[in-house]
Amino acid sequence: MNDRNPYGIDVSTANVARIYDYMLGGKDNFAADRAAAEEILRAFPESREGVRLNREFLGNVVRHLAEEAGIRQFLDIGAGLPTQKNVHEVAHEVDPEARTVYVDNDPVVCVHGRALLASTPTVAMVEGDLRDPGEIWAGATRTGLLDPGKPVAVLMVAILHFLDDPYDEVAKVRELMAPGSFLVITHLSMAERRAKDTDAVKNVYSRASSGVVPRTPEEIRRFFGDFELLDNRRFIAPNALERMAVLGAAGVGRKS
Repeated sequence: MNDRNPYGIDVSTANVARIYDYMLGGKDNFAADRAAAEEILRAFPESREGVRLNREFLGNVVRHLAEEAGIRQFLDIGAGLPTQKNVHEVAHEVDPEARTVYVDNDPVVCVHGRALLASTPTVAMVEGDLRDPGEIWAGATRTGLLDPGKPVAVLMVAILHFLDDPYDEVAKVRELMAPGSFLVITHLSMAERRAKDTDAVKNVYSRASSGVVPRTPEEIRRFFGDFELLDNRRFIAPNALERMAVLGAAGVGRKS
């Protein structure tokens, strides 16, 4: 993406989705996003690998849930910009009829996503905000791709740390999910021993499109409520999990 101002986009303020895109080696970012990402990398050089491992974890979870758990519908909340190995692409490798609904609160991201996904009938892009979980659920259902009476994998990958206090909203989503559904979460959780570096990252995001709220592993565990947590070693190698843990926590929970 060049640095001209297309369609009225604010290119002077770093955007969290575009920072993530840059970290993954994408091209849908501007100078402000790249500068912010480089600031983050100076504080946490591990961030680029962390983003890559986060994406690897997501892909492995989607494949496992499609292959082993028989999940055929996926709701990706806070999906961000389309990138390599998107959820629907991984799911389609298992079953071409698997359905995916992407949700994002950024209208520009939604326009971009709809343009790229227009030719795929089993995929939809919905504009919605996790602060209104009922409307997200209703919007996903209106696409005709989400059957609320059947198990669904709800993905909240690298999104909850951009919200101040989303526990009630996540609890509402859990309530709406049918038995046999899965909740997938990855979340920023930087080590206390690097508090100065963590503060530097928080300062970068305070000047971006959203601030960031790192949480402890215990605080992240609360998002799963009474869901049964699966062993993460099913989804990524133990040494990779150790490297991810420098920056964040990840988990998959099943609703009984």
